[in-house]
Amino acid sequence: MAELFLVRHGQASLGTQNYDCLSDTGKRQSIWLGEHFALNGLKFDRVVTGSLLRHAQTLDAIRLATPGINVECEIHPGLDEYDFHALFRALRDEDLRLVESAKRSPRDFFKALRAVLRLWCEGALDDRVPETWRAFQKRVAVARTAIQQSDARRVLVVTSGGVIGAFMQQILQAPTAMAIELNMQIRNSSVTHCFFNHETIQLSSFNGIAHLDDPHRHAFQTYA
Repeated sequence: MAELFLVRHGQASLGTQNYDCLSDTGKRQSIWLGEHFALNGLKFDRVVTGSLLRHAQTLDAIRLATPGINVECEIHPGLDEYDFHALFRALRDEDLRLVESAKRSPRDFFKALRAVLRLWCEGALDDRVPETWRAFQKRVAVARTAIQQSDARRVLVVTSGGVIGAFMQQILQAPTAMAIELNMQIRNSSVTHCFFNHETIQLSSFNGIAHLDDPHRHAFQTYA
Protein backbone atom coordinates (compact mmCIF):
# COMPACT_ATOMS: atom_id res chain seq x y z
CA MET A 1 0.00 0.00 0.00
CA ALA A 2 1.05 3.60 -0.56
CA GLU A 3 1.74 6.05 2.27
CA LEU A 4 -0.03 9.33 2.96
CA PHE A 5 1.39 12.03 5.22
CA LEU A 6 -1.26 14.58 6.18
CA VAL A 7 0.43 17.68 7.62
CA ARG A 8 -1.36 20.50 9.34
CA HIS A 9 0.16 23.90 8.51
CA GLY A 10 2.51 25.57 10.95
CA GLN A 11 1.21 28.12 13.45
CA ALA A 12 -0.65 30.88 11.64
CA SER A 13 -1.19 34.46 12.82
CA LEU A 14 -4.23 34.19 15.07
CA GLY A 15 -5.27 37.54 16.51
CA THR A 16 -3.80 39.59 13.66
CA GLN A 17 -5.48 41.17 10.67
CA ASN A 18 -4.24 38.38 8.41
CA TYR A 19 -4.57 34.94 9.99
CA ASP A 20 -3.55 33.26 6.72
CA CYS A 21 0.17 33.78 7.21
CA LEU A 22 2.66 31.73 9.19
CA SER A 23 4.06 33.22 12.35
CA ASP A 24 7.79 32.96 13.06
CA THR A 25 6.91 29.96 15.25
CA GLY A 26 5.01 28.40 12.37
CA LYS A 27 7.99 28.75 10.04
CA ARG A 28 10.33 27.21 12.59
CA GLN A 29 7.94 24.29 13.22
CA SER A 30 7.78 23.59 9.49
CA ILE A 31 11.56 23.72 9.01
CA TRP A 32 12.01 21.27 11.87
CA LEU A 33 9.44 18.98 10.25
CA GLY A 34 11.42 19.10 7.01
CA GLU A 35 14.57 18.23 8.94
CA HIS A 36 12.72 15.30 10.52
CA PHE A 37 11.66 14.03 7.10
CA ALA A 38 15.24 14.34 5.84
CA LEU A 39 16.66 12.59 8.90
CA ASN A 40 14.34 9.65 8.25
CA GLY A 41 15.16 9.54 4.54
CA LEU A 42 11.61 10.30 3.45
CA LYS A 43 11.06 11.19 -0.18
CA PHE A 44 7.71 12.07 -1.74
CA ASP A 45 6.59 11.42 -5.29
CA ARG A 46 3.40 13.47 -5.01
CA VAL A 47 2.74 16.70 -3.10
CA VAL A 48 -0.68 18.33 -2.71
CA THR A 49 -1.80 21.39 -0.74
CA GLY A 50 -4.86 23.52 -0.35
CA SER A 51 -4.84 26.98 -1.94
CA LEU A 52 -4.25 28.96 1.27
CA LEU A 53 -1.08 30.98 1.85
CA ARG A 54 -0.30 29.19 5.12
CA HIS A 55 -0.34 25.86 3.27
CA ALA A 56 2.16 27.12 0.67
CA GLN A 57 4.38 28.72 3.31
CA THR A 58 4.45 25.50 5.33
CA LEU A 59 5.48 23.49 2.28
CA ASP A 60 8.14 26.06 1.37
CA ALA A 61 9.63 25.82 4.87
CA ILE A 62 9.58 22.01 4.76
CA ARG A 63 11.34 22.10 1.38
CA LEU A 64 14.11 24.27 2.84
CA ALA A 65 15.15 21.43 5.12
CA THR A 66 14.69 18.29 3.04
CA PRO A 67 15.90 17.28 -0.43
CA GLY A 68 13.14 14.69 -0.62
CA ILE A 69 10.54 16.95 -2.22
CA ASN A 70 11.49 17.63 -5.81
CA VAL A 71 8.10 17.25 -7.50
CA GLU A 72 5.74 20.02 -8.51
CA CYS A 73 3.05 20.83 -5.97
CA GLU A 74 -0.59 20.25 -6.91
CA ILE A 75 -3.27 22.60 -5.53
CA HIS A 76 -6.64 21.18 -4.50
CA PRO A 77 -9.17 23.69 -3.04
CA GLY A 78 -10.97 20.82 -1.33
CA LEU A 79 -8.10 20.91 1.18
CA ASP A 80 -8.86 24.50 2.23
CA GLU A 81 -10.05 25.18 5.76
CA TYR A 82 -13.58 26.26 6.59
CA ASP A 83 -13.99 30.02 7.11
CA PHE A 84 -14.26 30.38 10.88
CA HIS A 85 -14.74 34.15 10.55
CA ALA A 86 -17.85 33.52 8.42
CA LEU A 87 -19.16 31.05 10.99
CA PHE A 88 -18.90 33.60 13.79
CA ARG A 89 -20.57 36.23 11.59
CA ALA A 90 -23.43 33.82 10.93
CA LEU A 91 -24.39 33.44 14.59
CA ARG A 92 -27.92 34.36 15.53
CA ASP A 93 -28.67 36.93 18.21
CA GLU A 94 -29.07 34.32 20.93
CA ASP A 95 -25.54 33.04 20.29
CA LEU A 96 -23.68 36.34 19.86
CA ARG A 97 -22.21 35.91 23.35
CA LEU A 98 -19.78 33.48 21.70
CA VAL A 99 -18.31 36.33 19.64
CA GLU A 100 -17.45 38.32 22.77
CA SER A 101 -16.22 35.23 24.57
CA ALA A 102 -13.82 34.43 21.72
CA LYS A 103 -12.09 37.80 22.17
CA ARG A 104 -11.05 37.25 25.78
CA SER A 105 -8.16 34.82 25.38
CA PRO A 106 -6.89 32.05 23.09
CA ARG A 107 -8.41 29.50 25.48
CA ASP A 108 -11.79 31.25 25.29
CA PHE A 109 -11.49 31.47 21.50
CA PHE A 110 -11.13 27.72 21.11
CA LYS A 111 -13.95 27.08 23.55
CA ALA A 112 -16.21 29.41 21.57
CA LEU A 113 -15.07 27.93 18.26
CA ARG A 114 -16.01 24.44 19.43
CA ALA A 115 -19.51 25.69 20.22
CA VAL A 116 -19.83 27.45 16.86
CA LEU A 117 -18.64 24.35 15.01
CA ARG A 118 -21.30 22.28 16.75
CA LEU A 119 -23.99 24.71 15.61
CA TRP A 120 -22.61 24.53 12.07
CA CYS A 121 -22.45 20.75 12.15
CA GLU A 122 -26.05 20.55 13.37
CA GLY A 123 -27.25 22.72 10.47
CA ALA A 124 -28.28 25.62 12.70
CA LEU A 125 -26.36 28.10 10.52
CA ASP A 126 -27.21 26.69 7.09
CA ASP A 127 -29.15 29.70 5.83
CA ARG A 128 -26.48 32.18 6.97
CA VAL A 129 -23.13 30.70 5.92
CA PRO A 130 -21.34 30.66 2.53
CA GLU A 131 -20.61 26.95 2.99
CA THR A 132 -22.74 24.45 4.89
CA TRP A 133 -21.24 21.64 6.93
CA ARG A 134 -22.55 19.16 4.37
CA ALA A 135 -20.84 21.04 1.55
CA PHE A 136 -17.58 21.14 3.52
CA GLN A 137 -17.75 17.40 4.13
CA LYS A 138 -18.43 16.78 0.46
CA ARG A 139 -15.43 18.74 -0.80
CA VAL A 140 -13.14 17.05 1.73
CA ALA A 141 -14.43 13.70 0.45
CA VAL A 142 -13.75 14.79 -3.13
CA ALA A 143 -10.17 15.75 -2.20
CA ARG A 144 -9.72 12.47 -0.33
CA THR A 145 -10.86 10.50 -3.37
CA ALA A 146 -8.50 12.44 -5.64
CA ILE A 147 -5.59 11.62 -3.33
CA GLN A 148 -6.65 8.01 -3.01
CA GLN A 149 -6.71 7.46 -6.78
CA SER A 150 -3.06 8.41 -7.00
CA ASP A 151 -0.50 5.89 -8.22
CA ALA A 152 2.22 7.57 -6.15
CA ARG A 153 3.90 5.52 -3.43
CA ARG A 154 4.37 8.29 -0.87
CA VAL A 155 2.15 11.38 -0.84
CA LEU A 156 2.61 14.55 1.21
CA VAL A 157 -0.49 16.67 1.79
CA VAL A 158 -0.36 20.05 3.57
CA THR A 159 -3.77 21.24 4.72
CA SER A 160 -5.65 22.49 7.81
CA GLY A 161 -6.96 21.05 11.05
CA GLY A 162 -10.63 21.08 10.11
CA VAL A 163 -9.92 19.21 6.91
CA ILE A 164 -7.82 16.58 8.69
CA GLY A 165 -10.52 16.17 11.33
CA ALA A 166 -13.19 15.61 8.68
CA PHE A 167 -10.84 13.35 6.69
CA MET A 168 -10.26 11.14 9.75
CA GLN A 169 -13.94 11.08 10.72
CA GLN A 170 -14.83 9.93 7.23
CA ILE A 171 -12.28 7.12 6.94
CA LEU A 172 -13.05 5.90 10.47
CA GLN A 173 -16.78 6.13 9.73
CA ALA A 174 -17.19 7.91 13.06
CA PRO A 175 -20.15 10.10 14.08
CA THR A 176 -20.13 13.51 12.42
CA ALA A 177 -19.41 15.31 15.69
CA MET A 178 -16.13 13.41 15.95
CA ALA A 179 -14.72 15.58 13.13
CA ILE A 180 -14.97 18.57 15.49
CA GLU A 181 -13.38 16.76 18.42
CA LEU A 182 -10.49 15.60 16.25
CA ASN A 183 -10.12 19.07 14.72
CA MET A 184 -9.66 20.67 18.13
CA GLN A 185 -6.81 18.28 19.01
CA ILE A 186 -4.66 18.74 15.92
CA ARG A 187 -1.41 20.56 16.56
CA ASN A 188 0.44 22.83 14.16
CA SER A 189 2.85 21.01 11.82
CA SER A 190 1.63 17.64 13.11
CA VAL A 191 1.70 14.57 10.90
CA THR A 192 -1.13 12.09 10.46
CA HIS A 193 0.07 8.96 8.68
CA CYS A 194 -2.08 6.59 6.63
CA PHE A 195 -1.71 3.68 4.24
CA PHE A 196 -3.93 3.65 1.17
CA ASN A 197 -4.79 2.14 -2.16
CA HIS A 198 -7.56 2.94 -4.64
CA GLU A 199 -10.18 1.19 -2.50
CA THR A 200 -9.34 2.04 1.09
CA ILE A 201 -7.41 4.26 3.51
CA GLN A 202 -6.16 2.97 6.85
CA LEU A 203 -5.03 5.20 9.72
CA SER A 204 -1.55 4.41 11.03
CA SER A 205 -0.86 7.33 13.41
CA PHE A 206 -2.59 10.59 14.29
CA ASN A 207 -1.33 14.08 15.18
CA GLY A 208 2.34 13.15 15.54
CA ILE A 209 4.91 15.79 16.49
CA ALA A 210 8.14 13.80 16.80
CA HIS A 211 10.01 16.84 15.45
CA LEU A 212 8.85 18.84 18.49
CA ASP A 213 9.48 16.20 21.18
CA ASP A 214 12.77 17.68 22.33
CA PRO A 215 12.16 19.45 25.69
CA HIS A 216 13.69 22.62 24.23
CA ARG A 217 10.91 22.63 21.62
CA HIS A 218 7.91 22.08 23.87
CA ALA A 219 7.04 25.78 23.70
CA PHE A 220 6.57 25.27 19.93
CA GLN A 221 3.73 22.77 20.44
CA THR A 222 0.80 24.96 19.41
CA TYR A 223 -2.78 24.62 18.16
CA ALA A 224 -3.45 27.81 16.17
